[in-house]
Amino acid sequence: MSKDSLFIVIEGLDGSGKSSASAALKEHLEQSFTGKIKRSYEPHNPSCGGDYIRDVLEKRITQFDPFVLALAYAANRLDHNARLIKPWLAKGDDHIFICDRYYLSSLVYNSADDFSFDQVMLLNKNARKPDLIFFLNVRAEVCRERMNKRNEPVELFETKLDTYRQKYFSAIKYLQQDRGHEVIEIDGNQTLKEVVNDILKGIYRHMPNWKPQS
Repeated sequence: MSKDSLFIVIEGLDGSGKSSASAALKEHLEQSFTGKIKRSYEPHNPSCGGDYIRDVLEKRITQFDPFVLALAYAANRLDHNARLIKPWLAKGDDHIFICDRYYLSSLVYNSADDFSFDQVMLLNKNARKPDLIFFLNVRAEVCRERMNKRNEPVELFETKLDTYRQKYFSAIKYLQQDRGHEVIEIDGNQTLKEVVNDILKGIYRHMPNWKPQS
């Protein structure tokens, strides 16, 4: 994989502002890297198992085996890698891939007392390792307020936000200490502009030659 490519993942609770942040980040980076930015998301609907995962999340399927769901997420991710992520990053030449959610989300939502972080990562062992993961740390009550404004049905993992928030911290520690990932926490309670500026600071620390000259 070219060292001149960058794989960025943006993570956080539902309602934390991931999609808005990744869209604004793409728009900003396009000014310097025109035509070299691709943005996607997970679970990726067009990839393997995407329809099944969406049916579970939106509660059209209510009886399912959690292990099967974890397998579906892993298969979806590997197909997403094969068809979009890896080919784009293989171009090198300062190409950037931004993804809303990745296997940090699987660690949070697919692990259980009888299915450890290690076992989740074993399913995802062939998934491309992100160069940078940004976690938008937003208070659970703020996420709930934002989701209430959407006026949309509540999905499977959009409850128990306080529990999932704490699980994110455990999964981040695991990725940092056991797996050598670079995970940067961003205060997602800020304005969108401030969030994107903090993400950019993290990118430029990782790739100092990319920082625009002032």
